[in-house]
Amino acid sequence: MKYTVTFWGTRGSIPTPGATTSRYGGNTPCVAVEGAEGQLVVLDAGTGIRTLGLDLVEKQNGAVKVEILLSHAHWDHIQGLPHFKPFFAPGNTVRIWGTRQGTASLEAILRQQMDPAVFPVPLDALSASLTVQQVDRDEFSIGEFRVRTTKLRHPGTTLGFRLTPAKGGGGSSMAYVTDNELGPGGQYDVAKSWRRDFVKFLKDVDLLIHDAMYTPAELEQHRGWGHSTYEEAVNLAQDAGAKKLVLFHHEPEHGDKAMDGLVAAARKFAKTRGGSLEVLASSYARACRTDGVVPDAGAPGSAAA
Repeated sequence: MKYTVTFWGTRGSIPTPGATTSRYGGNTPCVAVEGAEGQLVVLDAGTGIRTLGLDLVEKQNGAVKVEILLSHAHWDHIQGLPHFKPFFAPGNTVRIWGTRQGTASLEAILRQQMDPAVFPVPLDALSASLTVQQVDRDEFSIGEFRVRTTKLRHPGTTLGFRLTPAKGGGGSSMAYVTDNELGPGGQYDVAKSWRRDFVKFLKDVDLLIHDAMYTPAELEQHRGWGHSTYEEAVNLAQDAGAKKLVLFHHEPEHGDKAMDGLVAAARKFAKTRGGSLEVLASSYARACRTDGVVPDAGAPGSAAA
């Protein structure tokens, strides 16, 4: 099984649209994964999901059916939901998967985001059929995908996802790990064996999308914020035997030129450690196959196997 991964939102914390971020993107996290049989799974619902929604409606052939996996409920990962166009058409079906945040259910958080005090259209007024599914187990299936979850090191309850084929033992695999602090810092509800368990969770993954928000120099001012550097992401990917690493959750102040330098530094670092890991950075509307090559940001078209 092969599937296509498209980056609709790549930026962390806050949207940063503009000329200086046009190649790598200014929308906050949203990644679309389409299976070989057409199953669509959307990873996070930052501002990038608005453009994804427009694309889905434009290409619509019958009702739109979407499964959305939320890593957590911080603003930059849910702020695009009220502007997701498929919500506003009868016949469409949307299911949102996510976990509790303390004592608050995911549905309560989403209702609060669309409360009339802060948004004109409440959740109950949406025309589409909406289901909010609480994730309370480590493994479940969505159509042609088998989904496994793991807790990440980030303030609040944050999940990482690994997607593999639901049927059979073969096929490509991908992992989505945004907002994750690999180095020391912060107080997180994870086991002491977390690093070892995490490497096992990611073992031999074909495509790893991982938080690489900071440079090593920037990290010292941000320990405990729940994010990683490109060096830490490279180390993890190589320890897990990943084939491709896609750097994600770009720092708002890193424009395209800064990102070019960061990618070059990450590739150089990976080369010094040896191995065959391919290192890339997520960029706006760039599509890749789990078994294909992702072109550099700014290159035309998309890659296919």
